[in-house]
Amino acid sequence: MQPDINTLHQQIRAGNVAAIARGITIVENELNGYEDLLLSLNDNSRARVVGITGPPGAGKSTLVNALLHHWLQENKKIAVIAVDPSSPFNYGAILGDRIRMSEFYTNDNIFIRSLASRGALGGLSSKIIEVADVVKEAPFDLVVVETVGVGQSEVEIAGLADCTVVTLVPEAGDDVQTLKAGIMEIANIFAVNKADRDGAEGLYRNLRIMAHEKANGEQEIPVLKTIATNGTGVPELARHITDFLEVQEAIPDKRLHLLTEKCWQLIQAQRMKGLNQEELSKQLAKSIGEPGFNLYAFTKNYLLK
Repeated sequence: MQPDINTLHQQIRAGNVAAIARGITIVENELNGYEDLLLSLNDNSRARVVGITGPPGAGKSTLVNALLHHWLQENKKIAVIAVDPSSPFNYGAILGDRIRMSEFYTNDNIFIRSLASRGALGGLSSKIIEVADVVKEAPFDLVVVETVGVGQSEVEIAGLADCTVVTLVPEAGDDVQTLKAGIMEIANIFAVNKADRDGAEGLYRNLRIMAHEKANGEQEIPVLKTIATNGTGVPELARHITDFLEVQEAIPDKRLHLLTEKCWQLIQAQRMKGLNQEELSKQLAKSIGEPGFNLYAFTKNYLLK
């Protein structure tokens, strides 16, 4: 059944939870009306995107949970998009909606949705930009995106998020020296979580040194200690996130790069719409045995038909 996209769009803008969930489902699975819904979106939303990333076991979900408690005290409306590993059988999210956040399911100021990564690299879902745009259309103050946690390949989050928090823990086996090429490039804030554990102080000091070296006269990347299980350091982390969002440039280079890549993919998909792979295979089967067959000449002629 074709959904009434105009009505759905208005409901999303009004903050209707069921409509937001329906909009995400339509976009994520490319159901009827998904293009119309995307075309109706307004990019002038007030919601800012906060990315929470880091290696597995860093306590990202617990940290998000603690931040939600803090932001609720400030009367903020928050959406959480948690990107989970995919089931190899049905491409659904294995973890589902995070159990740690279950206490917020009935809270009118919190919206939580899990997405499956579906094999996408970079710790994000292939539809994360579209989903985030749908959620930003609703009247939220912040949209928190928590990634799968696949380490240094999570550079995509730096393009999606207005502020990226990289969460690390001492027992995760992270050699700080190996973080320079990737993690240092995407972090706007470092959170040394589980700061009461052995080795946390050493990790904190090393990150501070790296942040100082990278600053090169500019403002250093903040490095904070947190214990998400009891809320230690969480108010300070929330304040640094707010401070960063207030001074951040309108279109960072990383955001522009990600949007350029996404636009390129959309253009490719549009131009491929008239092509049928089964028909291509039949034509190729006929031509491949002909004398002087050349794959590149065949491709060029096929596109000109």
